[in-house]
This record gives sequence, structure tokens and C-alpha cells, in this order.
Amino acid sequence: MSDLLKVEKRGHVAIVTFNNPPANTWTPESLNYLKQLVGVLNEDKDNYSLILTSDSEKFFSAGADLNRFNHDDKGLSFEFSAAFGGAFEALANYQGVSIAAITGFAMGGGLEVALSCDVRICEEQAQMALPEASVGLLPCGLGSQQLSWLIGEGWAKRMILLGERIKAPQAEKIGLVSEVVPTGTVLTRALALAEKAEKQSPTSVAFCKSLIMEARNGDINSAYAKERELFVKLWDTEDQKEGVSAFVEKRKPQWKNN
Repeated sequence: MSDLLKVEKRGHVAIVTFNNPPANTWTPESLNYLKQLVGVLNEDKDNYSLILTSDSEKFFSAGADLNRFNHDDKGLSFEFSAAFGGAFEALANYQGVSIAAITGFAMGGGLEVALSCDVRICEEQAQMALPEASVGLLPCGLGSQQLSWLIGEGWAKRMILLGERIKAPQAEKIGLVSEVVPTGTVLTRALALAEKAEKQSPTSVAFCKSLIMEARNGDINSAYAKERELFVKLWDTEDQKEGVSAFVEKRKPQWKNN
């Protein structure tokens, strides 16, 4: 399974490179491996961020191999959809900072995995779409929900209901990605962003991320209370003490992720 998803550790960063040529399509096996990997990283106190990328300039990921859907077995379709949902929910709930470093085409499940990341950047040749309805399917990797939340109902409907393909400049304009970089440089830029994450307390990042995601529940009053609750809970962590002490002592903090 590591052949389909190559994993590399660089300091506090885990780099996952899609490796299922030619189009880096997903399989239930690679999806389940991604879910397991996120679980392992959540337990790794030395891991602060996760980058998803591809070695291919043409394909980030084309999503699912449609040959796997050319059957009448609803049980198999359920297993595949459950694998997509489980993997991308796990990614969305990853405790560190996740960055999608998009190279070329990010289609269907290839875009959905990026939507489950905290930050999306892409190279100038990238194109993104959720074209499932054009083949009688629908996004089953959280896409209908994540896309609507991130770019608004109007553009989500254009992409899902009309099947519009979005090129890099437009993706940046509508907020689908936060930055467009030259071809061949997206991993370098993603690593630079991950370096910024390393300056943050990982425990604070985890708490802040949970609060940001809480906004999707729509109950802002409950979120206000949770914000205060988590602020006080930080006093149970070593990182809170280290962060404040380092600032007062004018030195660089040494995070413990604890």
C-alpha cells in the first residue's frame, strides 16, 4: 500500500505523495491507508503538519477509477463510498495543519481530498472539478458539503450541477485555493508554509482548528463558550507554559506537543 501513497518525514512534516500512475486514482485500499496514516500521525507528538502532493505535473489526482464503478453491486458501491468518506473525514479532523499542494488535474475525489485539507495551494497549470454528475454519480468524499462551505453555494452549484472545470487563476479568485505558484514549485511553497506552522504551539493549533471547524455547526453561541473553555484548558498543557515563558525570556519556544 505504501506503493500507492509514498510517505516521507522531514522533521515535523509528513509528506504524502500520490503514486498511482498515470492519473493517481484512488482505490478503497489507498483510501483506507490514508485513514490509518492520519490516525498514526495524530498520535505522533513530533508531527505538526501534513502535505499531500504528487510527483506528476499533469495529475494531482483524477479521483476514483471509474472502471471500479462499472458494475451493479450496490454493496461494492457502499464500500467504496464509505472508504472515501472515512478517509476524508479523518483528514479533515487531522490535529495538525494539512496542506494540499496541487500540481495538475484535481478531479472528483482528487479535489475532495484537497477540500479536506486546511490549506490549498496549486501550480499554475492546475485544473479542478467535481464532474461526478456527468457520469451519473455524485461526490461521495464530502465534496458536496466541503465545497459549498468553502466557496459558497453559487460556485459550488456551478461546479457540481453544471460540471464547470476551474483553472488555477479562477480557483484563487473564488477562494478554492489561497495561492497559485509556478509549475514545479508547489512542494517547496508547501514546505515553507509548514515551516510557519512549526512556529505555532501544536496544542494551540489543534484547539484553534477545532474551534474554526465548529463554525460549520452553525451554533455560534455554543462556539463562544467552547472558545473560552479551550482557552482555559490550555493551562493543562506544557506548550502553554513554554510559549509564554519563551516570549517573556525572549527566546525561541521548544514545543512538546503536550
